[in-house]
Amino acid sequence: MTPARVFALIDCNSFYCSCERICQPELKRRPVVVLSNNDGCIIARSSEAKALGIGMGAAYYKVRDEMRRQGVVARSSNYPLYADISNRVMRVMAEMLPGIEVYSIDEAWGDMTGVADPTGLGHSIRERLAREIGMPVGVGISTTKTLAKLANWAAKKWKGTGGVLDLTNPARQEKLLRLAPVSDVWGVGHRSAAKLSTLNIVTAWDLAQFDIGTLRKTFGVTMERTVRELRGVSCIGFNEGPPPKEAICSSKMFGVRQTELSPIREALAVYVSRAAEKLRVQNSLCSTIQVGLQTQLAQLDGPRYANTVTLALPAPTDDTREILALAQRGLGQIYRPGYPFSKCSILLMDLSQRGEVTPDLFAPKPRPGSEQLMKAVDQINQKEGRGTVRIGRVPAKPVWAMRRDMLSQRYTTRWDEVIGVKG
Repeated sequence: MTPARVFALIDCNSFYCSCERICQPELKRRPVVVLSNNDGCIIARSSEAKALGIGMGAAYYKVRDEMRRQGVVARSSNYPLYADISNRVMRVMAEMLPGIEVYSIDEAWGDMTGVADPTGLGHSIRERLAREIGMPVGVGISTTKTLAKLANWAAKKWKGTGGVLDLTNPARQEKLLRLAPVSDVWGVGHRSAAKLSTLNIVTAWDLAQFDIGTLRKTFGVTMERTVRELRGVSCIGFNEGPPPKEAICSSKMFGVRQTELSPIREALAVYVSRAAEKLRVQNSLCSTIQVGLQTQLAQLDGPRYANTVTLALPAPTDDTREILALAQRGLGQIYRPGYPFSKCSILLMDLSQRGEVTPDLFAPKPRPGSEQLMKAVDQINQKEGRGTVRIGRVPAKPVWAMRRDMLSQRYTTRWDEVIGVKG
């Protein structure tokens, strides 16, 4: 008899803040926050920062003075560091579990089907990640992904669990479902939770017991699937991730307002490269692009301007060069001299999976070796760091680059920033 499927969700605690603490031990037990691009708003908080009432998404300039009074340490987002530590965490999980499915930068599903002692394995994973990397994690275990996600929530919420909760037993499932707010169920957003409350559905147990037909008519098949998973019926298999994105956007605020076209072209080249990388990761092709350019629209006392242009590619492609050439042409159409621009963007649209669209006989042929070249570029950038190989001329320190005044060192990926030991 085939054993019942058992899922584990291993989720890093306050991942960005924990990464900062790994290489900066002086930050341990201090309240820490990590800021978004351009040091704009708070995107991660340590437990100590949460206890002080610092809100997620709060604009940094509004809370900066109060944070300083409370001794809160702010760090600019350091994505090369976070990505490297994430890779190390995932490698350890892969060594200890029969199979893993990386869900995001800070969490992964583990296959514990047939494991004799899931709780013991969960504690072993926690101990090894803490010992070898310094990363604290919570482990939730159950018979469906939705229940495992809920078990992970409980493992982090209640210290008595020791950071690991096995929710494979139906009696324990019911006990937790009665305690968990419906808003903490995987797949239930704030809007859905508010709508569910009008049906007197307040807890995860209320949702699990509600009529499936009514929920399907009101919320769709996704909510039906969530309910079945809460009832212990596995509907989301292992390695069944989200479908490919239907559109891909890359955009950032400039660190300094730009009036000249040349630096904006540089920024657009970087954003197009990143968007095209994401396109290739999901094995998609792009048929249409939209280029956007704007000033700071919230600033009422200065000149304001915003515009977009939508352009069709001659044929579906994932070649950065083809997309960039068209994007630069579009930028030239919407650029206006003299305006203090704060942001540009690229949106890839009309996406299709490679091989699912019949090629147009009259469309231009792809460049020879295009697929192989893009694959080689991606492999080099993945191994050596993003931006190692770039399309277009971009200086090492562009004038439009984001403000990152509190950026920590890239301790694990740059030789010149490695922690030094004096003896």
